[in-house]
Amino acid sequence: MIDKIEVSIDVIIHATEDISRIFQSFEEILDLKKDDFTIHETTGHFDNPIIMLNAEIVKKEAQNFMKKLLGFLSIEQINELIEEIEERTIDSRFHMRLDKQELMKGNLAFGEKESIKIKIHTPIYNKKNTVKTFTEIFQIAN
Repeated sequence: MIDKIEVSIDVIIHATEDISRIFQSFEEILDLKKDDFTIHETTGHFDNPIIMLNAEIVKKEAQNFMKKLLGFLSIEQINELIEEIEERTIDSRFHMRLDKQELMKGNLAFGEKESIKIKIHTPIYNKKNTVKTFTEIFQIAN
């Protein structure tokens, strides 16, 4: 199923954050370029500027992204993802969050606050195959 994978990445950037450093981190660690993202500017609750980034990665680029992402995760982190497949999967989409500040330091760590939202989608036609399918995907780095 790795050949039918799609990845969606969403990031919220606040006025206090340096967007160029975020793009640099994405490029250095996950091999994503600025052009891979769509940029949407909006305003926050207190009229502060907010930038929303979104990347939709498909086909071979999605496979390469997953290999790169999983290559940066430790065996323990990958095992944690595998153990949580059922809780993190909705409608054939696996949801995970990476800590944005850790990415800017050159590390990949899971985080719920100020995070980078990643959704990994692959067609799963029978719900009982969800764990098996995503386990196979997460083991491609090994």
